Amino acid sequence: MKIAITGKGGVGKTTLTSLLAYTYVDQDYGVLAIDADPSPCLGAALGFPEVLLQELIPISRMDELIYERTGAQPGTVGGFFKLNPRVDDLPDRFSVLHNGIRLLELGAVELGGAGCICPESAILRALTTHILLRRDEVVLMDMYAGVEHLGRATADAVDAMLIVVEPTARSIATADQIKALAKDLKLAHLYIVGSKVRDEEDAKFIEANSPDLPVIGHLDDDPRVRQADREGVAVYHLSPELAGSARSIVDALG
Repeated sequence: MKIAITGKGGVGKTTLTSLLAYTYVDQDYGVLAIDADPSPCLGAALGFPEVLLQELIPISRMDELIYERTGAQPGTVGGFFKLNPRVDDLPDRFSVLHNGIRLLELGAVELGGAGCICPESAILRALTTHILLRRDEVVLMDMYAGVEHLGRATADAVDAMLIVVEPTARSIATADQIKALAKDLKLAHLYIVGSKVRDEEDAKFIEANSPDLPVIGHLDDDPRVRQADREGVAVYHLSPELAGSARSIVDALG
């Protein structure tokens, strides 16, 4: 499975990614977790030791590597550089492994906006394409509120995009925008996952107001998410209820 997880900032997409990662590990799959958020925090949510997290550098910040592979200095726009640089060695070289989960940080392109023609963008798109088309483990992409790392060449390789929403109007509005972007790329399998659900009223709000997409599960507003964050462990191991919800989502995805 190749799954992209997105949603408005703070809705709980990183928590969902962490829960799904351990669910697949418990089913004996290898997992590659991709942190594609400009402010990476997936490693902490997965309970990776700090010593491992300190080894990680987002690919977009590796100026020497980008220059070596594209032939252009990062920070430049236009000009001549390789649009399809070699990237097949990057996931294993620049990731860290813990509890059966391999973690890689992509980082963000900090100039030019979405779709900018720059070396950083070229290497991130080539790397994403390689991961989605060539890697044979479960891939989970914890994304920013958008689809900027995806392109038409990789849309068919994404088995599902999960749009995480909390029971608020602003979160629902962001989900609607993400749906429009995803449809432009012809991403076929879009689903809603409710987050921070406190009661039946919250669940009904999400069901009634989400964009016209299937709702395949909910994550309760569980205080053990905050406990896990404070203790530096994965919430999957603290909350049997959230772990059960993640298993139900995986089952719904087939």
